[in-house]
Amino acid sequence: MIADTFIGLGAWAWIILGVILIGIELLAPGAFFVWLGLAAIVTGLVDALLGLSWQAAALLFALLSVGAVILGRFVTRSKTQPDAATTPLNQRGQSLVGRVFTLETPIKDGEGRIRVDDSSWRVTGADRFAGAKVRVVRVEGSTLVVDDP
Repeated sequence: MIADTFIGLGAWAWIILGVILIGIELLAPGAFFVWLGLAAIVTGLVDALLGLSWQAAALLFALLSVGAVILGRFVTRSKTQPDAATTPLNQRGQSLVGRVFTLETPIKDGEGRIRVDDSSWRVTGADRFAGAKVRVVRVEGSTLVVDDP
């Protein structure tokens, strides 16, 4: 029954679907449904001009949807937005390289700990006593490699 109504509306069904999808974007923002809505409206316009079968219109909508989402992603992506590979998110250790800290526990057998703000970090380096100053030279996983300041 719904399919018959949808097919009976012809091109208007696609335009109505497009408006509904764009309306959904207001409820679930994220710039995704708007592109599907635009694809549906374009499908409706092409269907009105060419009198497509429902199969051809559905195929056209699928192709336009993929193209619109890809185009939308390209258009909305900020040129100043850093690439995910270069973003230091969840790489706090990298911001510690070059800084000098005081050993919280001595480095024995190459391992010890430093305190950075409210957290304690595992460090590796030459044996040193607690309270010695060390400089972070690199990060290996979640371990800081330290040397003389």
